[in-house]
Amino acid sequence: MNRRKHVFPILVLALGLLVSCGGNGNEGRLSTDLVTNPKSATEKSDKQAAIEFDKEEHDFGTLLQGEVVSYSFHFTNTGNVPLIISQVTSTCGCTVGDYPREPIAPGKSGSVKATYDSAGHHGFQSRTLTVMSNTIPAKNTLVIKGKVQTPDQY
Repeated sequence: MNRRKHVFPILVLALGLLVSCGGNGNEGRLSTDLVTNPKSATEKSDKQAAIEFDKEEHDFGTLLQGEVVSYSFHFTNTGNVPLIISQVTSTCGCTVGDYPREPIAPGKSGSVKATYDSAGHHGFQSRTLTVMSNTIPAKNTLVIKGKVQTPDQY
């Protein structure tokens, strides 16, 4: 019983040391000075990249099953700071997006290439590519679609 009386104060002291030794809580954290975000997630800043696609949907029409087709979605940075595309993801492993890895200067253009492999698919197909960038909104959606026919239907 006497032992418990001594353990409790030691635990309280240890906990107090852990809390007080934390300093100002900023050790090991990155400075947020490098990140410049507008006032809100939906409000544009006076310094912002902007991506404007010529079109956001492409129809390949009728495809023969097994065909691999590609389409390039052209865009322009209509903002006033460099546009950085961080990633392009797709809804299916049959679709791959390729994009510029270097910043796109204001007023300059680039493209996101969508490649679709129709092997194993049939009927109407629609695939979505999600483009993540330093724009508002940060996510832009591109769509490719087409009708895949088997060789006996073609």
